[in-house]
Parts: sequence; C-alpha cells; structure tokens
Amino acid sequence: MYESLALSGRVALVTGGSRGIGRAIVEVLARRGAAVAFSYREREEPARALVTALEAEGARVWTTQCDVADEAQVQRMVADATSALGNIDILVNNAGVTRDGYLMMMDREKWDAVLRPNLDGAFFCARAVVRGMLVRRWGRIISLTSPSAVAGLPGQANYAASKGGLIGLTRTLSRELAPKGVLVNAVMPGLIETDMTAAIPEATREAHLRNVPVGRLGTAAEVAEMVAFLSSDAAAYVTGQVIGVDGGLV
Repeated sequence: MYESLALSGRVALVTGGSRGIGRAIVEVLARRGAAVAFSYREREEPARALVTALEAEGARVWTTQCDVADEAQVQRMVADATSALGNIDILVNNAGVTRDGYLMMMDREKWDAVLRPNLDGAFFCARAVVRGMLVRRWGRIISLTSPSAVAGLPGQANYAASKGGLIGLTRTLSRELAPKGVLVNAVMPGLIETDMTAAIPEATREAHLRNVPVGRLGTAAEVAEMVAFLSSDAAAYVTGQVIGVDGGLV
C-alpha cells in the first residue's frame, strides 16, 4: 500500500456503521490502520459482531448506540469515542433513513423523520468534532449523499431535500475549514448491492440497471474505498467535491 493511503495513527468515527455501506467503510478504514468508532441505532448484535471480527484482525474498534437526530446523544457519542480511541480525525456521516411518500400524503412527522437524522445529524456530528480538528489543523469530514439529491425521484421529497442539503453543507464547510487543514467532501453512491436493493423486484432492478453505463450494481466495498481515499493524505488537495461511485449513472 502506498504510504499516503495508509491511515495508521488516525481515529475515525462512522455513523450508521453496523451494516451495508457503513459496515464496509468501517472495515476498510480499520484495515488501512485507523482506529474506528462507529454508531448503530437499533441493531446491536451485528455491531458487536463486527467489533469482534475486526479486533480478531488486530484492529482497534469501538461501537455505541446513537440516534444522530438527537444532539445530546451525538455529543455523548463523540466524548465516549474520544475517551476510548483518541481525538477524532475523520468523520464519516453515513447514517440515514428513508420514509418515501408523495408530497400530498407526506405529513410533518414523515418529513422530520428523514431530515433530522440525514441532515441535522450530519450537522450535529460535524459540530461535535470540528473544534478539535481545527486545533490540530488536520481533519476529514465525508458525507454520504445520493443521486436523489440532484435527480429528484417522485416520492422522495424528504430524502432528496436531506441529501441535497448535505451537498450544500459539504461545499460551504469546505470553504470555511480548508484554510485550517480540514477537508470536507461528499461521496454519492449509485445503485449498490445492499439489503435495500436486494428487496427491489427483479424487473425494477433491471430497469434501473439500464441507466447504468457500467451495467451492474456497485458494491459497498467500492464505496468504502473512495471514502478511505478521501480520508487519507493522498487526498490532501481534494475538498468541496461530490464524487459519484455510481458506474456512470449521474
């Protein structure tokens, strides 16, 4: 591995890291040498199993339950993660939910159920770690957005708004923080092999795939590799970017 891609000595915090893309990010960062803290909201068993598996490989890994929509819980998570592993160098805002529905039938509860964790949660997490990054003059903040942010899919007004908000947050923070060595980027996964896409009817999957020039679904590991690159010294001149891992979809 090129030295500039290694993450030894860094401490990462990944929200929503117990399964899917988040789990792959935890695995790749840990195997690149970072100490990794990650959160889960409900699924404690797979989170603990991931800790056990990575510790068996010699990694330093720590997990906790956290609803990122609750700022007090975020502050507690960051304090506990710092106590367990050290100061947070890398933040990956991965936690997110969907509550699809057409606008006419979307009440305030369904709107808030998506905007609070997806957008407010990223804000809470960034604010909780950024002061230390600025003091140390080194940091990475990476948020997972979606093609829905730019394409707009019917029935996803709340989700698209939350992911579009992450793009705006990313580009603004990149300008605020770059002079102090803190780089802020977003990764935009396309159609990725996860539990969510596995539940899509085969005919619908095939219709979506016709819009992907590469002609296949991506893997969570491919998304995680991009996150790992942006977390490393190799990406020292990359900030304010929204990078698609989508096979050419967008």
